[in-house]
Amino acid sequence: MRILFVGDIVGGPGRRAFVRIAGRMKRGGEVDLVVANAENAAGGKGLSRAIAEELFDAGADVLTLGDHAWDQKDIIPYLAVERRVLRPANLPPGCPGAGLLSLDTPAGRVTVINLIGRVFMGPNDCPFRAADALLAKEPAMGKAIVVDFHAEATSEKIALGRYLDGRVSAVVGTHTHVQTADETILPKQTAYLTDLGMTGPKDSVIGRDAATIIQRFLTGMPSKFEIAEKDVRLEGAIVDLDAKTGRAQRIVRVRESVE
Repeated sequence: MRILFVGDIVGGPGRRAFVRIAGRMKRGGEVDLVVANAENAAGGKGLSRAIAEELFDAGADVLTLGDHAWDQKDIIPYLAVERRVLRPANLPPGCPGAGLLSLDTPAGRVTVINLIGRVFMGPNDCPFRAADALLAKEPAMGKAIVVDFHAEATSEKIALGRYLDGRVSAVVGTHTHVQTADETILPKQTAYLTDLGMTGPKDSVIGRDAATIIQRFLTGMPSKFEIAEKDVRLEGAIVDLDAKTGRAQRIVRVRESVE
């Protein structure tokens, strides 16, 4: 099984990159499954129903969210009817939606888990214990289990990767919009990458117009952060794994320009 993980899709430029590049990979049979973080897809603030359906039409199989999960008003009723959009599983009890999805593909069954960190983030439940609780259901999940860990601190991401080594097929980080260069197969054959990066305009400050961000740092005054437009790329990773055993065989970073 070959899975494409796509780093945070930011605004219209990120969506266009996803449609062109991830769509081509899916249509051409280069990958079996596409898992994309879409929590910035709606103008950098959450995910709407219309945009989710645009991304599904382009080839996404599962969309994950994060700390901007509730920014778009129509996402709450949408989560009730669309299982392929995941919000972090360790949000407080009572939140709408689910943080786990098992689906059958021609390459075998795969389970996608979405978790969110706590370091420099909101007051969420423990992602480590949440993962333990979810993995207690492992027989129903199949052997191919992958995790999008939406977190700020590299230490927290690395720790969760090590904690889940041998228990899941892959742990990939999202949220910082900066792709890391530490892709590896951990000792017990779990694929790991601290951050997938960003699908959007690289000529920017994490997807936003650089001038407005710099002005904010200089003055501390509030300002509207516009989505940048130039040097648009898709970033992420491709993971090859054995669907029968769940063991990762290879992880390769992806960084491709739309131009």
